[in-house]
Amino acid sequence: MTERALGVDIGGSGIKGGIVDLAAGELIGERVRVPTPQPATPEAVIAATAELVAGFDEDGPVGIGLPAAIVGGVVMTAANLDPAWIGIGAERVVSAAIGRPCVMLNDADAAGLAEIRFGAGADVPGVVLVLTLGTGIGSALFVDGRLVPNTELGHIEIRGKDGEERAAASVRKEKHLTFRAWARRLDEYIDRVDQLVWPDLIILGGGVSRRADEFLHYLTVRPPVVPARLLNQAGIVGAALRAAETPPFPNDPAGAGSATPARRS
Repeated sequence: MTERALGVDIGGSGIKGGIVDLAAGELIGERVRVPTPQPATPEAVIAATAELVAGFDEDGPVGIGLPAAIVGGVVMTAANLDPAWIGIGAERVVSAAIGRPCVMLNDADAAGLAEIRFGAGADVPGVVLVLTLGTGIGSALFVDGRLVPNTELGHIEIRGKDGEERAAASVRKEKHLTFRAWARRLDEYIDRVDQLVWPDLIILGGGVSRRADEFLHYLTVRPPVVPARLLNQAGIVGAALRAAETPPFPNDPAGAGSATPARRS
């Protein structure tokens, strides 16, 4: 594995990137952030991502986390993105746009990989669930350190709505909820998830995790719940890890010139 790699975390509100020291799990230099275009169409988001990547003096493949289920490099869902993403062979298209190979994965899976390797989940046996609380709720499920990809547990139904529509960090701000009121919603959501996967440990990530002391003590759920250690850098670190450890899709500009759906047999 290389000593460093570039990781990019595409979120519902911002696209963040940085060069990662892969031995320490830390950023080398500053994190760069640009707003996620609205509407978050493939063309607009890919152009913004390409511009961000071009600002780094770093060779080699790029790891990119996207808020979507990704199977074989193809986008399968688009909860906080424009629906036009669904069906796009994203690895091929983005590789062409940035001019070098990339590896893409679900953004919560990327954050989870970082927490399992370097953070609160390091050396923890059994079932560990990482939940990223941001614009939505992302989930990454691990069994004895091995990722079960694309779980999308933020979309389980709570009171007739997606769980993330009730308990994401963005909901607290939009509805001007106190941390105590928001924690009741989060508590209900985590309890429902617990009944489905029975984790031994839950790690809460996303930007709100830095304020964990303001809401964790309100939770009453069965499994232990701890804040993420890498905070909002986890997605960048995990994406860089994946780029370094996974053979990337080859850069093929001739076959990937536009954001069009990939054909699947």
